[in-house]
Amino acid sequence: MKAVFTSFAAVAVLGAGAAMAAPVQYDFDPAHSQVVFDYDHMGFSTSTGIINGVTGKLMLDAENPANSSVEATIPLSGLRTPSPELDKHLFGADFFNTDAAGAVATFKSTKVELDGDKEAKVTGDLTLNGVTKPVVLDVDLNQVAAHPMVGKEAAGFDAEAEIKRSEFNLGKFAPAVEDEVEIKITVEAVKAE
Repeated sequence: MKAVFTSFAAVAVLGAGAAMAAPVQYDFDPAHSQVVFDYDHMGFSTSTGIINGVTGKLMLDAENPANSSVEATIPLSGLRTPSPELDKHLFGADFFNTDAAGAVATFKSTKVELDGDKEAKVTGDLTLNGVTKPVVLDVDLNQVAAHPMVGKEAAGFDAEAEIKRSEFNLGKFAPAVEDEVEIKITVEAVKAE
């Protein structure tokens, strides 16, 4: 779920002018925010899945970017792989062992460190399958601009991270099915009213 930040000065100027002191909230657009993951399947292929409908909020603090934050909820009901049978298997006894309808993962940032004009490292707690572990997202700011469809300021970010399935009690068949999962996140967020 890679997700947040720079050119905070630009965010402040676009959002409310140079006098703005308070952080600005942006709400995720779940129709344009998703998580894509991939892993090596027994050395034969790279398997991919997607989770649609990610919700959350960004708090961007232009005066003190380190005080910026992100919270996200990832509805596992939105998880899709190329195979409906695999989708069912993922929620069976070998992996999540739950009904997909109510299953969620969450991410809550604990630290934001700028890493260039349009990049940041965002550390946070990922809760997945009842386990909470720290994860570092490498985040790129795509743009902050007026959104032509909604008529409001919007911010777009891409992020990347890697997690180990086994750390979240999802390690069945490792190492034949790779334990490391590459995660790519895209977020489109609209300035809150």
